[in-house]
Amino acid sequence: MTAMHVFALLGVAVGLYVLTAGADFGGGVWDLLAGGPRRERQRELIADAIAPIWEVNHIWMIFVVVMLFSVFPDGFAVVTTALHIPIVLALVGIVLRGSAFVFRAYGLQPNQTRARWGQVFAWASAATPVFLGTIVGGVSSGAIELRWDQRGIVHPSSGFLTGWTTPFALAVGGFALALFALLAAVYLAREAELGGESALADDFRRRALLTELVAFVLALVVLWRARIDAPQLYANLLQAPWSIPAQLLTAALAGAAIVGLLRNRLMLARILVMGQVACVVLGWGLAMDGHLLLPDLHVDQAGAEPAVLAALPWVLLGGSLLFAPALVWLFRVFKQA
Repeated sequence: MTAMHVFALLGVAVGLYVLTAGADFGGGVWDLLAGGPRRERQRELIADAIAPIWEVNHIWMIFVVVMLFSVFPDGFAVVTTALHIPIVLALVGIVLRGSAFVFRAYGLQPNQTRARWGQVFAWASAATPVFLGTIVGGVSSGAIELRWDQRGIVHPSSGFLTGWTTPFALAVGGFALALFALLAAVYLAREAELGGESALADDFRRRALLTELVAFVLALVVLWRARIDAPQLYANLLQAPWSIPAQLLTAALAGAAIVGLLRNRLMLARILVMGQVACVVLGWGLAMDGHLLLPDLHVDQAGAEPAVLAALPWVLLGGSLLFAPALVWLFRVFKQA
């Protein structure tokens, strides 16, 4: 196994995290924005959809973190040092939303106290994707400067606010929030349809259509700011041989998803939106061109040891033999009951 193979695995894990945990974050957004005559039923549906599986969805983030510090220790040290502020804020948000969700759902406090925990859950769900997006923007921006000391160890030499506070990174944060909310709206519309609640399904179907429009606008903003704040990423997105086909495929999936939503084909729309968001993640991964930090830190420079790369396939195989059956059984018990 090579360093680029590991980079590809990290991309797959990030994609799975977005499609699963990202939708959980989006559910919190719609909890915050619940309204109309079915407001409480909207929140009940969100809780019912998230409750059985939200913890396991974070396994993909754990996989990314463990692979980074195990295989690319130098890269892990640089990224977590340069971007430690948004990383800490994202972790605090993850902990807060998970704790608040449990306290609201299972707490013995008065209803007023549980409602306040619901607000914490909703606001943390809305804020965390923005911080995750700024991390993505930070590693993509090319603004983080590196230096190598006399021992050949790499260190960030720019400030702790570099990269992730640019308009580009903030736009990526907003775009991530929109994609997570889009996934959640489509998932929830389908959940309501399966439960025979057509009016509730229409609530989330309309939200999904609106969020598609918001995501499109934010995608254009991200591209515009990338041209200014992240020129290397911008060049990779537009000039690589794969870029135009990938963008056309993403646009086609988005258009087909909108048609599916308009025609109330919610199962089809769910599959298409998942493909749309997966293409966005794939496009970003390809544009990174094997770098953990653009443009200076390639995975080949991130501290990977040959012995670790040689042992990794066997470790992953052994872990998969334990993890995959457990994951399949969990979804079968809690999502097909």
